[in-house]
Amino acid sequence: MSSPILGLHHVTAVASDPQTNVDFYAGVLGLRLVKKTVNFDDPSTYHLYYGDGVGSPGTVMTFFPRQSVRRGALGSGQTHTTAFAVPEHSLDFWRQRLEQSSVRSQDVERFGAPGLAFVDPDGLQLELLARARPDDRREPWNGSSVPAEQAIRGFDSVTLLHADGIATERVLVEAMGFRKVAVDGNRARYESGSGGSGTFVDLLHDPDAARGRVAGGSVHHIAFRVADDDAQATWRKRLFDAGHPTTEVKDRMYFHAIYFREPGGVLFELATDNPGFATDESVDELGTGLRLPPWMESDRQRIEHTLPSLVDPPVQKPGEAA
Repeated sequence: MSSPILGLHHVTAVASDPQTNVDFYAGVLGLRLVKKTVNFDDPSTYHLYYGDGVGSPGTVMTFFPRQSVRRGALGSGQTHTTAFAVPEHSLDFWRQRLEQSSVRSQDVERFGAPGLAFVDPDGLQLELLARARPDDRREPWNGSSVPAEQAIRGFDSVTLLHADGIATERVLVEAMGFRKVAVDGNRARYESGSGGSGTFVDLLHDPDAARGRVAGGSVHHIAFRVADDDAQATWRKRLFDAGHPTTEVKDRMYFHAIYFREPGGVLFELATDNPGFATDESVDELGTGLRLPPWMESDRQRIEHTLPSLVDPPVQKPGEAA
């Protein structure tokens, strides 16, 4: 395939209180707040991006925090779990850190990788999976209280929950070029691109699962990596020809996006690796101010007045004590 899907790009979820969200993902998990902007379709709501030091594709978890949002219901047609990769032998550190933050965790294993399962303050299901080689290309953020040698390296996998899943598997394999690489009970694993951590999609089959409802504590959509605009155009045509028409290309400032809903109900996005998050602020300044797209700048005063205030996470210099 001339322009394969390279892996996971980002995962976007719905949260409630934005400050609680920042405190958990930048504080407890030690990710960098790489962009503070608004939902381009609803500028009364923040869009917060967390990732490695530069927001590399495959490391970025994003949120639409809405203070009055109701709690979602996990079920069929939803993303069940988002898993991050952490270095081998780091689980004792993470088990203790989560416990100290009053976050209960339990041991899990996913296709031979040991890990910890837990939920965020809104009930979003997360995992940390230990990898001997979590992907050397994804440098950890070294400006938090999490030591770099223990820090999250980016995504490992996402798990989709379906009462059936046959049509979803067909889309992944036949339309999107994923490869089925393993089965463990009611869980099947698929990988894209060069494979490995950061490219995995698991399908979890539960015939008794009721239909889910996306709201607070739910994943809104999963984005997959494509190299550039040309690759995205190729995929847009390929998906259309396979019976999965997408939206028009959306300019998200830091990447370009197209969307379609797979037959099981999960919203998929194909996002370009470029231009990246340092387009409207320097790498050193990432996440330090509210950034708006040019077409919203004239409305900045009203938007800033509408949004709740946020206390940014402290940034530590490498080697600085927590």
